[in-house]
Amino acid sequence: MRCPASFRPLCLVGLFLACLIASATTLPDNVSVGYRDPQNFTEAKRSSGVHVIRPDAYLEPLRVYIAQRAARILAPGQRLDIVVTDVDRAGEYERWRGPDFDDVRIIRDVYPPRIDLDFTLYGADGKVLRSGHRTLRDAAFLSSSSPIDQDSLRYEKALVDLWLRRGADKL
Repeated sequence: MRCPASFRPLCLVGLFLACLIASATTLPDNVSVGYRDPQNFTEAKRSSGVHVIRPDAYLEPLRVYIAQRAARILAPGQRLDIVVTDVDRAGEYERWRGPDFDDVRIIRDVYPPRIDLDFTLYGADGKVLRSGHRTLRDAAFLSSSSPIDQDSLRYEKALVDLWLRRGADKL
């Protein structure tokens, strides 16, 4: 399909944006991230009534983020398999505040984010180098965040970054 001459600049911008979006969600081939039983995650159990949380609203962006960040720390030829076993996002709905706050997630230090995961790190020869279970939690998550950051997963992403930064050598 050809783009009319008068719309070519818009067509080029659209094509550029489509390529940018596609490249942003391209997953590395040396990291796989999956979810075990996401309907039983702490976050999903909290999802009811006016607080219904669409799992794809946070699970897919989190999966992409974990894969892209983990790929950065792997040595050439290594492969990492991650299975997330639970997610509890930062904050809580405080129902006692009344109906005006039904859809307001309150972020306080008593509601830290938590991600539980299992991982297996493979060497270039395919042998298992390390495997284990990790519970990612940061009780000081509010002191390390930026008030400018408006990403709804900023606290959970910070947990992943902290784990990868601290555990790169002993992942």
